[in-house]
Amino acid sequence: MFCSGCGHVLDPGQAFCPQCNRAAAPPVAPVAAAVEYQRAADYQRAGYASRVRVLGILWLVYAGFSLVKGFVGIAFAHAFFSGGFAPWIQAPAMPQWLFPAALHFLWLAIVVRVVLAAVAGWGLMERTEWGRIVAIVAAILSLFHLPLGTALGIGTLIMLLGARNWSLYEQP
Repeated sequence: MFCSGCGHVLDPGQAFCPQCNRAAAPPVAPVAAAVEYQRAADYQRAGYASRVRVLGILWLVYAGFSLVKGFVGIAFAHAFFSGGFAPWIQAPAMPQWLFPAALHFLWLAIVVRVVLAAVAGWGLMERTEWGRIVAIVAAILSLFHLPLGTALGIGTLIMLLGARNWSLYEQP
């Protein structure tokens, strides 16, 4: 230990410097610094865990919203193309096989989007490694669904990508 005024070497437990008579600073316990560091790291992990949980809930809500929006869109398309709006609007002439095939394709796309979003939300809430990967894939695919999918996708990518976020996600 050294004197903070003149730099003279002090013996352990010496209260005053023998050269300049300055009071020696009390030693800082290294354990206290380690405890403070651990407390700050725990606080950061807890904050990140709560944000990941909220992100998981948002993905589940987005899955429900996509399902409802899909039902409404398919019902509207079915009514439009089957002549449900007649006599106000005439449906365009199409081959007989095209509408059922397009409807089945739309149903499949909606189901895949809803299942992917629900699995991503559940995986994030459980903090599984596969949930993180599924959420990143779902975020990339949802970037094209304006405006909610884009916002959720960007937020998910910001929250889950990066070395710091990767290590925080993997810690219990």
